[in-house]
Amino acid sequence: MALRHGTRLWSSVHCSFAQNTGRFTALWNSSLTARSRYPGRYTDLPSCRILSYSTPGSTMVKKLIVDVDCGVDDAQAIMIALAAPDVKVLGITCVHGNTTVENVCKNALRVLKACQRLEIPVFCGASKPILGKTLSAGHFHGQDGLGDSPDPDAPGLEMVQKEGAVAAMIRIANEHPGEVSLVATAPLTNLALAARIDPTFPQKIKGLYIMGGNTDSRGNTTVCAEFNFAADPEAAYIVLNEFLCPTHLACWEFTCHSKLPWEFCDGWLAQDTEKARFMKRIFQHSIKASQSERAQREMVAGMGFISCDSYAMAAAIDDSFVLESDQVPVSVELTGTHTRGMMIVDTLQMLKKEHKACIMKKVDMEKFKAMLMASLK
Repeated sequence: MALRHGTRLWSSVHCSFAQNTGRFTALWNSSLTARSRYPGRYTDLPSCRILSYSTPGSTMVKKLIVDVDCGVDDAQAIMIALAAPDVKVLGITCVHGNTTVENVCKNALRVLKACQRLEIPVFCGASKPILGKTLSAGHFHGQDGLGDSPDPDAPGLEMVQKEGAVAAMIRIANEHPGEVSLVATAPLTNLALAARIDPTFPQKIKGLYIMGGNTDSRGNTTVCAEFNFAADPEAAYIVLNEFLCPTHLACWEFTCHSKLPWEFCDGWLAQDTEKARFMKRIFQHSIKASQSERAQREMVAGMGFISCDSYAMAAAIDDSFVLESDQVPVSVELTGTHTRGMMIVDTLQMLKKEHKACIMKKVDMEKFKAMLMASLK
């Protein structure tokens, strides 16, 4: 029934949608093809303290959709969610980014297998950005996205759901209106497509937690852009301007300022569990890449262990994790020669936007350490 509803919805918007941007149509068709290929308002204060909405002894289950381009830090974020009490991952949606979407699907399944949670559905999504060239982060995550670590017993793509990622997002939001938070740790193509195909989709999302963007015009992929936004600037623009739910951003510079010492990483990976051994195998490539000259140029405030995607996940599962944030309107630059994909932080409110995003500035690092440790137990 959900798939037929999605088909009717697509048919109703196809004509005007295709006229506006043919690439959306191509991407949606790509998503349909993937199904057959893989069966189976804030205050005006510039800074604020974030209050906890949880109550002692609360057993309210937090429902999540996790949208990933499953590299190593996506894997770490997923494992944090799976280990968290009172958190239910309703689905993992996959998109191009750190590696091909086929590899992303495989990697998500590998993570679920390592955590013995293969009952969680994995959905294949967009294989390319709305416009422009597809980027890859193979230099950091390995060409397969998980450190090029052999895994002969990895689950096969036949375990990927027949339903496409965008259709699944829309269906799940319809089934749980106002209850599901989206954690997006990848290029935002799937989210943008869902918003275009069903304009009511953003209204049904409880909260949006994004790892992406930058605040100081400092890029880690292009001169001025962070990877996830650089990989699909149009999608980032659509999401930041059309999703009016509470939006939380873990931006590149923030993650660098919130790094952990490598000594913590050593102890984290030394836990005597299968999950820790799995993480140690897939993380070796990225640890070596973190010591490269390129990484040293990219990093802010020195070297250390940065699990970028995990900050967005931690904020989604624990309301008290974020201690301080800036609440400002944000958007994305689309046309600059050197600034395409750069996040615009409108501190002067010249964009005349009512909706403001919550840009993380300070988080509870002790809680972060505890979440990471628990994820590998």
